[in-house]
Amino acid sequence: MKITIHEMTRVAFFSALICIASFILKFGGEVVVPFSILPLMILLTGALLGSRLGALSVTVYVLLGLIGVPVFAQPPYGGLTYIFQPSFGFLPGFILAAYTVGKLVEKVPSPHLGRILGAMLAGIVVLYFIGIPYLYGIIKLYFGKPFTLWKAVEIGLLPFIGLDLCKGLLAGVVAHGVLKRLVRSGSVNR
Repeated sequence: MKITIHEMTRVAFFSALICIASFILKFGGEVVVPFSILPLMILLTGALLGSRLGALSVTVYVLLGLIGVPVFAQPPYGGLTYIFQPSFGFLPGFILAAYTVGKLVEKVPSPHLGRILGAMLAGIVVLYFIGIPYLYGIIKLYFGKPFTLWKAVEIGLLPFIGLDLCKGLLAGVVAHGVLKRLVRSGSVNR
């Protein structure tokens, strides 16, 4: 599967935006899973780049962090040791969420807000489907702490789901507007 210079540029641009988003509005201090606007950027990336390029863009972000570039949410902010952070599971979840959103949006013949919002919801579900079990596994198995799956849901999903649904709504509205303009201008074939 070949990738063109134009596609490489778009992937790099969105990877850079994701890196920047990882530092914006990040709060929560030393909590297991910090609040951030990354889900908004991940969902937008999938919707605007499509499944293949969206997932590739997020993969570049994750690989940058794993090789040591300090782009992740918590100390050590990068490097292979970040794999042992309880929140690491959300990073592969981001990749799969961007792919899912992109795949679902690609199937929409013309930009339809309801279907785009459905794709955003599916991306959020995928994100938590990967992130929560990883959170549970690391704390229970790696750290050896008494921990239940429900506790993982309490600290990894419940405090975030409302805001993430709002981020999904915002990402859907923005993606709808951008895709509508791209279709009108002939930049995107649908």
